[in-house]
Amino acid sequence: MSAVRRCICPGSYDPVTLGHLDIVERATGLYDEVVVGVLYNPAKADSGMFSIDERVRLVEESVAHLPGVTVGAYSDGLLVDLCTRLEIGAVVKGLRSGTDFAYELPMALMNKHLTGIETVFLPGNPAFEHVSSSLVKEVWRLGGYGLDLVPEPVARALRARGA
Repeated sequence: MSAVRRCICPGSYDPVTLGHLDIVERATGLYDEVVVGVLYNPAKADSGMFSIDERVRLVEESVAHLPGVTVGAYSDGLLVDLCTRLEIGAVVKGLRSGTDFAYELPMALMNKHLTGIETVFLPGNPAFEHVSSSLVKEVWRLGGYGLDLVPEPVARALRARGA
């Protein structure tokens, strides 16, 4: 019997976007189990648009249709330590551009150096190349729309908050 192939898709997910979901959905085709890790710094917990509990709930609602996906909030220690604790063999990250690669590569190499964990980079869907959580938040705060760039649970939560 072969071992379960498990990965983590880490991020702040404030809020989760269609670009994030694209990567999580594609990771389910590569791994038996996908953990969506909502990572946060407790010292900065109040600075987000959504609380940690709201982020977890919105991600859970957004991935409910995907078998083998679990969601959890994590704040303690290094990502590689979390991976060791949860018996996760790979980190899956989406890349929208060369800038993302330049940012993510040193972290991937350090994670490999520290524990041997591999990072798998998936090129993002070009339809979402311009989409980021921070840009969605900025557009929304300034009265723009952009709800077509987030899953329906997030769009509902944003509508409930008003512009």
